[in-house]
Amino acid sequence: MAARVIDGTAVAAALRAQIAEQTAALPFTPGLAVVLVGDNPASAVYVRNKDRAAQGAGIAAQTIRLPASVFAKDLMGVIERLNADPEVDGILVQLPLPDAIPPRPVLEAIDPAKDVDGFHPLNAGRLQDGIDVLAPCTPSGVMRLLAAAGTPLRGARALVLGRSTIVGRPMAALLLAADATVTIAHSRTVDVAQECRQADVLVAAVGRTEMVRGDWVKPGATVIDVGINRLPDGRLVGDVAYAECAAVAGAITPVPGGVGPMTIACLLDNTVKAALRRRGGRG
Repeated sequence: MAARVIDGTAVAAALRAQIAEQTAALPFTPGLAVVLVGDNPASAVYVRNKDRAAQGAGIAAQTIRLPASVFAKDLMGVIERLNADPEVDGILVQLPLPDAIPPRPVLEAIDPAKDVDGFHPLNAGRLQDGIDVLAPCTPSGVMRLLAAAGTPLRGARALVLGRSTIVGRPMAALLLAADATVTIAHSRTVDVAQECRQADVLVAAVGRTEMVRGDWVKPGATVIDVGINRLPDGRLVGDVAYAECAAVAGAITPVPGGVGPMTIACLLDNTVKAALRRRGGRG
């Protein structure tokens, strides 16, 4: 029996509509500032999509474009200005940055209250402590997809494949907060396939084309594919061998159309939360 497809496009559209309804009722307009350094084509497309989605959701979005040759101190000056701007509720610095600019000091310079990407060390630490914070957008989107799929998490065995600070580690923290029993597997894990076979929920976020095969999946498990990999023929595929895994899983996300749309929708949600918290609302 083929797995149920978890439609991230539909779930994201519903969340964006909910956010638009919420912002329309506010006495102010939430503000989002995106800083784009350099001319990475993929980043430029992603930022345009963010701008379009923000405007559709009633959020005032601005994009600050800087050349790849910008000095780190000048980039820091831009962030300092945005931190002090009362009309800006959320700040996002698009990654990757040029090689000459280390990302960590840049991300640490963002006001944690405006850190809608959830990458500031203070927010990362609070998330690990189980405190309600602005969580990274992709893991937040995965949690919404699991809820939409009706996947029970309390007591479930969850396997996160990948240990990045952007997806893997915060993903594990959110699953743990939902009372799942969580394992993180990575490049040094012995017998990754066997670890995956034990999971009721499998989240693949390693950036390796179709790494997860059908015989890695526990029958009936929910499989979430965070990976986005472009093949030589231009097609986009995930970290999961979709056809093989869909024949075994109970529910699965496609690529594209799964996790991807949720990342931007959750960025908008974080922006509204940040605006409400900064302005005395509940968020």
